[in-house]
Amino acid sequence: MRGNRGPRQPGGGKQIAGPRHAFPHFRRHPAATKRRSKSDGSGRSSFEARPSRDDGKATEAVTRRGEGSARSGVQNVTIGADENGMRVDRFLQARFPTLSFARIQRVIRKGEVGVNGKRVEARSRLEAGQNVRIPPLRLEASPAAALGDADGDNTRHFLKSITLYEDDDVLVLNKPLGLAVQGGSGTTRHIDGMLEALRDAQRQRPRLVHRLDKDTAGCLLVAKTRMAAAALAKSFRSRSARKIYWALVAGVPKPHQGRISTFLAKEQRDEDSVMRIARHGEEGASHAITYYAVVETAGPALAWLSLKPVTGRTHQLRAHMAHIGHPIVGDGKYFARENWQLPGGMQNRLHLLARRIAVPHPRGGVIDVTAPLPPHMQQSWNLLGLDAKRYDPIEDAPAD
Repeated sequence: MRGNRGPRQPGGGKQIAGPRHAFPHFRRHPAATKRRSKSDGSGRSSFEARPSRDDGKATEAVTRRGEGSARSGVQNVTIGADENGMRVDRFLQARFPTLSFARIQRVIRKGEVGVNGKRVEARSRLEAGQNVRIPPLRLEASPAAALGDADGDNTRHFLKSITLYEDDDVLVLNKPLGLAVQGGSGTTRHIDGMLEALRDAQRQRPRLVHRLDKDTAGCLLVAKTRMAAAALAKSFRSRSARKIYWALVAGVPKPHQGRISTFLAKEQRDEDSVMRIARHGEEGASHAITYYAVVETAGPALAWLSLKPVTGRTHQLRAHMAHIGHPIVGDGKYFARENWQLPGGMQNRLHLLARRIAVPHPRGGVIDVTAPLPPHMQQSWNLLGLDAKRYDPIEDAPAD
């Protein structure tokens, strides 16, 4: 990637070419080339809500409110070493897996959760030894408890069928297009809920390490233990985790390889929200960086891009591609090209794949997993004569 980077534009960034550098070469984790059996339980700490470790000062009264629901009492919990560094919202999500993430955010925002007697934000990091006050919460029955044996078996079979890699600590799933990662308004079937069926002998529940949009297919990383969750979360915060996406976009970007640097902010539109280009210093704006490279073209109308996001903002790749005038095919939220028609035979679905993830393994080495093209993208590749085995130039992009 050549070209002068030039000054960053305060009004929304600048599309510029960047220098070529080697994609970091990780030492591949020895188990990454084969799938291991599921953990048979190793006595690690559970994700379940449990009594406080503060010499009996905590209360955890539970009153039944009809079948399948309960209300917890006030809890005062001392943070242990295995919870050190966790975000407040993720800590609560781990303890109360049946509580919606939106509800957790709302409780924290209202100041009902305190750490050492003070209000905190959802993104605040906990430290070992701190005391967390958790207010009474209305809890629903565990999805796993509500599942019959047949439903639980079907869920486990489905998750097994989309597993790309598994060991005692980590699970990498090939998330299908259209399946949500987490619950939300009107969403009852999602990966997070399905993970309830994978609790181990110690009742430890796997947890999500990152998220993908509902219509993005590909590699989704899941931690099977709390130790793994903390280590992997640290890798994402330090940007030592590497993600590569494939996309089919309208038109052909120029230059063929470059760097997109903007600020993004969420904007509410009717009943939906989108990420828009924002100004530096604007309230709620976050810096977002994406490297892109054209792998192959189908005439002037379409291009197969490989994308490497340095940051992980909501809808970052979709918003960035639209920003440079090359929206992703099938993106109903960000595709705004006038008089553009979908080529015959292609499905009007989001052509975005979380192709590869390479992340340090919690016990040493590296997990390096690749997802195949989903059916609708494979169909488009066949129609356009694109070769999925071509060299991917994004591997030469910088890591930051």
